[in-house]
Amino acid sequence: MNGCDIATAVELLKQGEVISYPTEAVFGLGCDPDNEAAVLNVLAIKQRPVEKGLILVAATYSQLLPYVDDKAIPLEKRYQIFSSWPGHISWVLPASKTAPKWITGRFDTIAVRVSAHPVVQRLCQAYGKPLVSTSANLAGEASITDYQQLLRTMGLKVAGIVEGELGGAAQASQIRDAITGQIVRS
Repeated sequence: MNGCDIATAVELLKQGEVISYPTEAVFGLGCDPDNEAAVLNVLAIKQRPVEKGLILVAATYSQLLPYVDDKAIPLEKRYQIFSSWPGHISWVLPASKTAPKWITGRFDTIAVRVSAHPVVQRLCQAYGKPLVSTSANLAGEASITDYQQLLRTMGLKVAGIVEGELGGAAQASQIRDAITGQIVRS
């Protein structure tokens, strides 16, 4: 699979396809979070159980509002969360009642991030909503940071690979629980 531009990627997402794209640190797999078949396809590609849940990545916090119970975020936590975005921190927030279980897994929370990566920003803006964002590797294996390795490993498993460079971060986004402050993944 050769690289594609943002417009092609958006068309693939609308068709329920899985794409790969560069993020701050690693190549990611993504799809429409509201398309259960597409999300299950991402999980099958990764060999990851649905119970673990997935991260959503967006261009703005407003794109995440259908999935997050905004009113349940304590006032004293809001500054820390929103001042870290756009950025490289994913926050575990209370999930809305309508957040799909194929995204939240066994949790009543949802992991979300407003990315500063220009490709992710343009992709989410063009699509008009957040995307599922998980690293483009099999569960338990090292994340992919090399384009040629991405082609070898995921090239035939995804409908398109959005062209662009990684953002230069040394590791995948940190995940923090917004309520407890606990670092879920450093």
